[in-house]
Amino acid sequence: MAATAVSICSNALLMLGSQTINSFDDSVNLNRAQLCSNLYPTVRDDLLRAHPWNCCVKRIQLAPDSDAPVFEWTYAFQLPSDCLRVLEVVSRDCNIEYKLEGRSVLCDEASIGLRYIFKNTDENTWDSSLVGLATIAMAAALAYSITQSTSERDSREAALERALRRAKAVDGQEEPPETLGDERLLAARMGGGW
Repeated sequence: MAATAVSICSNALLMLGSQTINSFDDSVNLNRAQLCSNLYPTVRDDLLRAHPWNCCVKRIQLAPDSDAPVFEWTYAFQLPSDCLRVLEVVSRDCNIEYKLEGRSVLCDEASIGLRYIFKNTDENTWDSSLVGLATIAMAAALAYSITQSTSERDSREAALERALRRAKAVDGQEEPPETLGDERLLAARMGGGW
């Protein structure tokens, strides 16, 4: 079955012993549907921002805005509308100095590459561990409203923290380790030459 925002919320409600919803406009379970509809976008975006999930990373090339910053930096670049978190700003394949102000990247380069976490609203493209994590996060967000129990809420929040650590570790292990610094310099110091 394809993952959707509604299926994630329904499974979270099931975890709390509540009735599921068929849509965010479900007239039978209107209160639960509205609660899920209100909470889900914030929970999703916070979860996506929390880690550079492989299924939620994009790369694009940006051109500078026509209006330059008033002082200090030479160029300003508008962040994409779907950008939740900047991961890397590069020019000519090298990381550069930059500053984020509002929805702009300020720097001294005329063209930049941006690697960022985007607002991936197609849950069907998510990794299965991220779908499971989103379900646990929704259960934690809904716990008090559905059960009126602070101990249930606290238990769900603790479960979320454990699941988040595990999902981050699994996702992070799918990529090769990052290297730091100039490998040519390291090779020269170790006698490998250039």
